[in-house]
Amino acid sequence: MIVYRLSRGPYKNDLSGKGAELAGGRWNSKGVAILYTSESIALCTVEIAVHMPLGIVPKDYYLIKIELPDEASIKEIQEADLPKDWKSFPHANSTQLLGDAFVQEGDTLIFKVPSATVQGNYNYLINPRHPDFRQVSITETVLFEFDKRLFVKE
Repeated sequence: MIVYRLSRGPYKNDLSGKGAELAGGRWNSKGVAILYTSESIALCTVEIAVHMPLGIVPKDYYLIKIELPDEASIKEIQEADLPKDWKSFPHANSTQLLGDAFVQEGDTLIFKVPSATVQGNYNYLINPRHPDFRQVSITETVLFEFDKRLFVKE
C-alpha cells in the first residue's frame, strides 16, 4: 500500500512520528509518537492548507511517498463510530484518546481514520512502535510546490 505525506525539508526522511509526539494532533496527545499519512496527494495538500494562516504559502515542503507492507495489520474506524465532536476545531481530546489507545495497544501497524477536512477520504496513522514498522519505507521524495491560490486571497 502506498500512502503520502508532506514534510518540511529538514524532516523529509523522518518517519519516527516525533513531530506529532512533540506537538500532539487530532489523533494523538503530546508525548505519543504517531506518523500521519494520507491516502492521496490531494488530501495531504488540504491537511497542510487548513493549518496555514491565510496569506502564507508553505515553502520547503517535500512530498514523501511511503510504502507500507501489503500484509500489514489495519485497524479501521468508521465515522459513525466516532464521538460527535471528532471533527471539531480545535480538535477534541476524544480523538486523541482513540489514537493514543491505538499506539499503546500496539496490535496493528496502521489506523485508518476518516479525514476531518475532506469528507469521504482517509488518513492512515502509522504506529512507529509496532514491530512491522521496520518494513515501512520511503520510495520517493520530491520537492512540492503548493498552488498559491489555496493560500492567498485575491
